[in-house]
Amino acid sequence: MLNILNLIDDAKCFEVVRTLRWPEGPRCVHCDSAVVSKQGRDTTQPQRQKYRCSDCGRWFDDLTGTVFAGHHQPLRTWVLCLYFMGLNLSNRQVSHELGLHKDDAQRMTEQLRAGIDSQQVLPELSGEVEADEVYVVAGHKGHPEAVRQQGRQGRRRRLKGARGRGTLAKEKPPILGLIQRGGEVVFRMLENVQQKTIEPLIRATVTKGTRFYTDEYDIYVRLPAWGYDHHTVCHSRGEYARDEDGDGFHEIHVNTIEGVWSLLRSWLRPHRGISQEHLPLYLSFFQFVHNARVRGKGLLPALLGTLVA
Repeated sequence: MLNILNLIDDAKCFEVVRTLRWPEGPRCVHCDSAVVSKQGRDTTQPQRQKYRCSDCGRWFDDLTGTVFAGHHQPLRTWVLCLYFMGLNLSNRQVSHELGLHKDDAQRMTEQLRAGIDSQQVLPELSGEVEADEVYVVAGHKGHPEAVRQQGRQGRRRRLKGARGRGTLAKEKPPILGLIQRGGEVVFRMLENVQQKTIEPLIRATVTKGTRFYTDEYDIYVRLPAWGYDHHTVCHSRGEYARDEDGDGFHEIHVNTIEGVWSLLRSWLRPHRGISQEHLPLYLSFFQFVHNARVRGKGLLPALLGTLVA
């Protein structure tokens, strides 16, 4: 069987990391000084360059301060793992492709998702923004103690959520989605869908005065009081788009965000059930992928560049 790791050059991986991290040459990761000198290579990873800062006197290397530092797996394994995550392979598929134990693959993907989440800048939405919510069945996969605390038996089959709108406590957490038409999207898993839970996210990500489009759900009725221009479409009357100003263009709708929900469900499906403890990281990773607007191998530079920034 051909091992794909043997086809990847560690030297090229480190060269790409250095280019993405320091496009104008190495800088000290401690004091940001450009006066640094090369100090040989790492003994376990010969392609990993070491440096010493002439200003603060501290040592660092190509991976210091990044998510890749302090691990025994070679950089090429991390890069391939990140590439497969961009293709939306499950942890089991990643472990198979890289020849790793499934627990090692899971730890790596969790750390990479957490790294993307911590480095991701929250978008600022303006202009025309659509808001909607979706409910995802998410229990406590891999956390039997949390299941026992709820006083129920663990389920061998797929977790079944209760009908209708859910909450985090009912193992059907709501996800609020905000998307700027022609722009970026923001997702957030909430404890429940109430005005007091959606208000902080909306105020933090959407510029005041923005034109908001939602359905008729009453959690959005205070949007005008929060400083937004609010327009609704009434799904209960069979209305899905409306021409409000008579120009022949049906601008009142939430079809954009509802289309994103279809993409999100498809993205989550290969992972065969995600615990609510890890769901926010999966949402953050999908948010990054969606906002990057590139797919396949073109996504890898954006992911890698974010992790070493």
